[in-house]
Amino acid sequence: MEPIPINIVNSLQNAAVLTVILAFAGYLVTFLGSQILARRADRLKLVNRRLNQFYGPLYVASQAGNIAYRSLLKMQGKEKCHPIRPEDMKEWVLWMTTIFMPLNDVREKIIIEKAHLIVEEQMPRCLLEFVTHVVGYKAVLAKWADGDYSETRSIIGWPPEFDRYVARSYAALKAEQTSLLHNFAYRLYHWRVNHKQGF
Repeated sequence: MEPIPINIVNSLQNAAVLTVILAFAGYLVTFLGSQILARRADRLKLVNRRLNQFYGPLYVASQAGNIAYRSLLKMQGKEKCHPIRPEDMKEWVLWMTTIFMPLNDVREKIIIEKAHLIVEEQMPRCLLEFVTHVVGYKAVLAKWADGDYSETRSIIGWPPEFDRYVARSYAALKAEQTSLLHNFAYRLYHWRVNHKQGF
């Protein structure tokens, strides 16, 4: 038996080392890719929770309230609600008790119970102002229930930034959701996961 030439031995060793390096590089790329995709999936879950449980319902209730408010003004032939004319008081009480306060209650409940889902690190001032505005109206409605119509609105005014904040936050989260959903790597990850599960 003849000895194997050294150059063949070196070639075999180089091939073995190259195979190990390529296998490790492949593992590293797969690992890092999985980590990136997992972070994106976690981010999408958070964005979806914020949209489904906080900003989406808040946005819909706010839009519905604005549409109803403009409809009331149009029906009364006014450009702004206040001051409430004596001839408009009965209609104002009806709309406040059946439309505006139920929508306010929905928004107040969302803000109080789902505050952990706000985007900012601290509670935006307009959300706090909205809650205090609603609390002020609760006092007015309690007086109305006792037959006292001397007050027609909350002593705490409507926060002007509230609707802009809600619309801006909702739009930003929808844009982020769309970006996350339409990212090629994310779609590939979901195809791979669904393929493994037999979908």
